[in-house]
Amino acid sequence: MGIRSVVSQPLAKWVVERQQTWMYQPAEAQHRWFQRLIDVGRTTTFGRDHHLHEVHTIEEFHQAVPIRDYEDLKPYIEQILAGNSDVLWKGKPLYFAKTSGTTSGTKYIPITQDSIPNHINSARDALLNYVNETGKSDFLDKKLIFLSGSPELTQKAGINIGRLSGIVNHHVPAYLRTNQLPSYETNTIEDWETKLERIIDETITQPMSLISGIPPWVQMYFDRIQERTGKLIKDVFPDFSLFVYGGVNFDPYRAKLYETIGKRIDSIETYPASEGFIAFQDTQTEEGLLLLLNSGIFFEFVPADEFFSENPRRLTIHEVELGKNYAVIINNNAGLWGYSLGDTVKFVSREPYRLVVTGRIKHFISAFGEHVIGEEVEKALQYAMQQHPETEVVEFTVAPMVSPKEGLPYHEWLIEFATPPNDLGAFAHTLDNRLVELNVYYDDLITGSILQPLKLTSLPRGAFQRYMKSQGKLGGQNKVPRLSNDRKIAEGLLAVEKMV
Repeated sequence: MGIRSVVSQPLAKWVVERQQTWMYQPAEAQHRWFQRLIDVGRTTTFGRDHHLHEVHTIEEFHQAVPIRDYEDLKPYIEQILAGNSDVLWKGKPLYFAKTSGTTSGTKYIPITQDSIPNHINSARDALLNYVNETGKSDFLDKKLIFLSGSPELTQKAGINIGRLSGIVNHHVPAYLRTNQLPSYETNTIEDWETKLERIIDETITQPMSLISGIPPWVQMYFDRIQERTGKLIKDVFPDFSLFVYGGVNFDPYRAKLYETIGKRIDSIETYPASEGFIAFQDTQTEEGLLLLLNSGIFFEFVPADEFFSENPRRLTIHEVELGKNYAVIINNNAGLWGYSLGDTVKFVSREPYRLVVTGRIKHFISAFGEHVIGEEVEKALQYAMQQHPETEVVEFTVAPMVSPKEGLPYHEWLIEFATPPNDLGAFAHTLDNRLVELNVYYDDLITGSILQPLKLTSLPRGAFQRYMKSQGKLGGQNKVPRLSNDRKIAEGLLAVEKMV
C-alpha cells in the first residue's frame, strides 16, 4: 500500500465520524446555517434591499425574499461585475462559475472564499465515505482521470471566471496532483474531439484506477480507446476499479458502459452544481445521495406540483415527505438567496436524508396536460430495456408532436441505440405501456384518444454527438435534456442528420 492509501483510511474514519454529528441532527444543522447566512446577509446590498435586518424567523425570511431565478439575480451580478463589493455576500467572489442558460445566455454564478470548501471538501468526502465503508483505498495510489472542462480562467472586475470543473481543478489537493490526468495542457484544449484524442494519448498506457465524468462522455472516451486497441477497457486499464459520475441518471448508460469495460465496478454518484455541491452517494448499500446539510447551504423544498403557482409552499428539511417530488431552492454563503436550482428531487430516506434527482422543473412535456417528467421517461426506458435485454442505448430525448401530418398527436422518442432491440415496434409498445402505468394523465390521454401511442425514431450512431457539436456543446459537462415541451432539440437533431 502506498502513502496515499494508508493515510486515507484514518482520514476517512475522521470525516465520517464528523459527518454523523449533523446527519442525525438535520434540523439543528440547517437552523444554524440559516442564522449564519442571515447574519452575514444583513450587511450586503441584497440584505438592505430585502430588509434582512428585520428577519429573525424562516416565515419572515419567506416574506422578505421571494423565490428567484438567475434573471432576478442578474442585476446584483452586474453590480459585482462593475466592481462593487458586499453585494450578495461580504467582499467579492473568488470566482464566477460560467454556465449556459437556456433563456439567460451565459450565467455567472458566484463562488466565494466561504463557499469554495463546499465544492472541494464535498468531492473529497464522497471518496472518503467510499474508503471508510469498503476499506478500499489502493485506487488512490494509481492514476486518476477527471474528464472535465478547461481549467483556463479569464477575469472580469478582478474576479476569475471559468467552468466549475475548471475552477475545481485549481483546488485539487497537492497530494493528488501527481497522479491526476489528463495534464493541465491537455485539459485546456477547447475542441472536445481533439482533446479526447490527446487524453487517450496520455492515459492509455497508465495504471488508471479511477475515472470521473459524465457517463455519455466517458462512454465516448471508452469507445475511442476500443477503436484504437480492439480491447475491453478492463484489459487496457486492469487497475480500473471506481467510476465517479454525476450530471445525468446513470441507469440508461449502465449496461453499455459495463459491457465496454468488460466487468462491473464500484461507482459513486455525486450531485454537484455551479451553485453548490448538493449531495453525494455515501454508501454502496442504500439508495439515494446524502443531502449535505452542513456545508454552507440552507435548503428549501417546493412541492413540484405547486412550483408555478402564485404562492407555493417553501418547506424546510424536517417538513419534506418521502416519495414526493420537490423543486430545490438554495440559500448559500456565495450569496444566492431564494435561488431555484431548477432540479427536482425525491427523498428516499429521512434518517439520514437521502434523495434521488428526478429531473428538471422546466424539463417536462405537458403539451396536452400530461406533465410527463424526467423520472418517468427514464423509468419507462429502463423497464423497456429490461424487457428487451439485447438493447443498449447511447442517448435519447423526447418531444411532443402536436400537429402531425396525419392522425392524432403523439410523443416522439428520438433514441440512438448502440444495439437496437430485435423488434423496434415491440420495444416502443413496451415503452408506451410503461409510461401509461407511470403517469395517470398520460394514461387518460391515450385511453381517451387524445394522443396516439408514442412513436420511436431510431437515430444513427453518433447523432447526438453531431448535434452537440453543431451547438458548440460537445464534451465537458454538457448534456442533452431528456424532455422538451417543444420540438427545438428534436428538429435540431433531425436537421443535423439530414446534412450527414
